[in-house]
Amino acid sequence: MNQDDYDEIAASLDRFVDVPDDVLCKVVTRDGLCVWAFDRDELPELPGEDAPDRELAAEMCAGCPVTDECLELELRVAGPLTVGVWGGLPDTDRREVYQVWKWRHINRGVWAGEQP
Repeated sequence: MNQDDYDEIAASLDRFVDVPDDVLCKVVTRDGLCVWAFDRDELPELPGEDAPDRELAAEMCAGCPVTDECLELELRVAGPLTVGVWGGLPDTDRREVYQVWKWRHINRGVWAGEQP
């Protein structure tokens, strides 16, 4: 991924700026296809090449209807301390997206859905 990818992902989350945390949480826990819903033996084999975390994240979240909501929630809750797989992205990519996401919120005068 490159900076343009991170910018595009962060911009796609702008539509959630006014959605309260509790609503996002309810939607994600109700509709998300978490890794916990799958048998651990079904996790994909990874080749150990070029960013296997990205491959795992894509595989685990494939077809999930709430990946954007999940990503927005994780950015709000964990921010730069994010770990694991959320919103179809590994933690390294989410940390990069978080920087852009935070900048967009601050420069718009909005932080985590609250007007200043």
